[in-house]
Amino acid sequence: MRLLTRLLRQAIDVPNSDLVLEPPNSGHYERWVKVRNESQEFLRPWEPSWADDDLTAVGFKRRLSAYQRHRQSGWGRTFFLLNKETNALLGGASLTRIRYENSQSATLGYWMGMHEAGKGHMRKAVPAILSYAFHSLRLERVEAATLPSNERSKHLLTNCGFVEEGYVREYLEINGKREDHLLFSILKSDFQD
Repeated sequence: MRLLTRLLRQAIDVPNSDLVLEPPNSGHYERWVKVRNESQEFLRPWEPSWADDDLTAVGFKRRLSAYQRHRQSGWGRTFFLLNKETNALLGGASLTRIRYENSQSATLGYWMGMHEAGKGHMRKAVPAILSYAFHSLRLERVEAATLPSNERSKHLLTNCGFVEEGYVREYLEINGKREDHLLFSILKSDFQD
C-alpha cells in the first residue's frame, strides 16, 4: 500500500534541467488557468473540445477529480510541467489508458503553453515521463498520436525515440471533429535513459 501511495503522489524530476513534473493539485489552479487562458487559440486546434466552464474553478475541480480517479484506478497519471526555480506552470503531460497483463502499455499525451512552446521543455520532459513509465510503472510500450499536420509534435516524438507506426482514421475528437492521426510508439527496449 505504501508503494501505491508513493506512486500516486510522485513528482518526477526532469534530469539536467530546472523542470519537474508534478501531479496536479488545487494549488496549481491560478497558474494553470492563466496559461490555458493565454494559450486558447494556440491549443484548441490540437485538443479535444473544451467544456464551457473549463477555465473556471468548478471546471478545474472536476478535472482534478477525474485525475484522482484515474490515478486510483490505475488508468492514468497526469502531471503539470513546472519550472522549479520560478514555480511557473509551463504545460502538462499524461500517461493514460494504462494497461497491464499482456499489454503493459499506455498512451502519452502532452501540451505546452503558447509562451513556452518551442523552447525544448517538452523535449526534456518526455524522456523523464518515459523513464517513469518503463521503470516505475513497469510498462513495455508507450504510444502517442498526433495530427498529421502537427509538425512540431511529430518532430518531438521522433527526437524522443518514437517510431511512426501508421495512419489511424478518425482516431480522436479534436476541437469538435473526429480527426485522423499518426500513431507513434516507443518500446522499453528502444528507450535509452
